[in-house]
Amino acid sequence: MRRKLILAVLILLAFVLQGTVFQTLSIASIVPNLLLILTVSFGFMRGKKEGMFVGFFCGLLIDIFYGSMIGFYALIYMYIGFCNGFLYKIFFDEDVKVPMVLVAGSDIAYGVLVYGLQFMLRGRLDFFSYLQHIILPEMVYTVLLTAVLYRPLYRLNRWLTENEWEGPKLP
Repeated sequence: MRRKLILAVLILLAFVLQGTVFQTLSIASIVPNLLLILTVSFGFMRGKKEGMFVGFFCGLLIDIFYGSMIGFYALIYMYIGFCNGFLYKIFFDEDVKVPMVLVAGSDIAYGVLVYGLQFMLRGRLDFFSYLQHIILPEMVYTVLLTAVLYRPLYRLNRWLTENEWEGPKLP
């Protein structure tokens, strides 16, 4: 229960920071994707199920506040969390290189999916411009922020794992 409550607070905090503080810290109108960092990190650290859980609720918040239809971003984030959960078996303690690569790949996949499903289907076919001006700069900004945020997220996950209550302990 504590884990779910802390995850809910983290998701809300990341959503608020991404929509407010990081909007003012945008570089060329590019904002890092904090919700993607959370989804990838918890999918990688905890597995497919938690990656899907975190991804679904991150995407649902975006759908509710910014989306034109409910479920679009929830499905994309859930898919990203699930795919990163497959790599749970190669999880290394505090090694930030693997999560940075996963965030880079996930951010590119996210950008391509959003472009393909929202822009290309409407006839906007300038993919390389979208790649150059939106996808790659956002990926770089998000990966740099992952280098800063991954270790605190890892320590929080470790603390939650060590302090999980599993029922009454017998003597």
